[in-house]
Amino acid sequence: MPSRNPRALPPDLDPKVVPDHVAIVMDGNGRWAGAKGLPRNKGHEAGEAALFDTVEGGLDAGLSWLTVYAFSTENWRRPAAEVRFLMNFNESLLVRRSHELHERGVRIRFIGRRDRIPPHVRRRIEEAENLTAGDTRMTLAVALDYGGRDELARAVQALAAEVREGRGPRRIDERAIARRLWAADMPDVDLLIRTSNEYRISNFLLWQIAYAELHFTPVLWPDFNRQELFEALRVYQGRHRRFGAVPDPTPDARRSHPDPAHPGPARSDPARSDPARSDPTRSDPARAEPRHAAPRPAGAGSPGGGA
Repeated sequence: MPSRNPRALPPDLDPKVVPDHVAIVMDGNGRWAGAKGLPRNKGHEAGEAALFDTVEGGLDAGLSWLTVYAFSTENWRRPAAEVRFLMNFNESLLVRRSHELHERGVRIRFIGRRDRIPPHVRRRIEEAENLTAGDTRMTLAVALDYGGRDELARAVQALAAEVREGRGPRRIDERAIARRLWAADMPDVDLLIRTSNEYRISNFLLWQIAYAELHFTPVLWPDFNRQELFEALRVYQGRHRRFGAVPDPTPDARRSHPDPAHPGPARSDPARSDPARSDPTRSDPARAEPRHAAPRPAGAGSPGGGA
């Protein structure tokens, strides 16, 4: 688990109630470009600046994980020219930005299928992951050729194969499934953000968002930045996360920025910790039996391609 080290959190945000893991569906590049009379690809290019300003905001806030939806398993249905652009753009982005992220202590991880990713992009992915493997300030997880249903299906297939071969776990439970997801060390999502005024999950991190708070904003992804992230954190800190437990009526637990749709105090909740999510990184999600990170309290195109 990367270390939590808030750098420049705005004074109206409580560092004790910052989420560990924020996930973002970066949507609205095409509409942003269309509104300006530009080709769709210009919207994807503009999304790069939004992504890296948001990464800086995540570092300012002390996030442990930031996961972004870069390309879904369904995005292959887009026009071939746009798919080629997105793959080449992700390659060039890795070349331009991986050393910059490394200097900031950001570990880069990719989740999703790799068999359909062009070889030259796979090489850059591996180089970026290897370069930043030891960085501990924050993990930036990029979901590329990723689908939540596909991830779960592959985890179950891996379990079934192990059972057939006589090396499966003694129990098939949540822990067994979690250990076979793309990133077994990934903590559950605390806050899921989707931009561009769309109200869908779009097959993103279906297992990991079981108890996530959802935040939808009309801001198109190229216009998103660290200030928009901080505003989402303010909304998050106004929520009351119960995880199925009885509400806590303590009045002094209330935050100063309540969310009108979800009134009540925000608080860290030890019930948030899930033992099935507690192993550190492993190299092969289909075969290894990793250990998990210690429990903790609560707290798509190229960048912004949409879903």
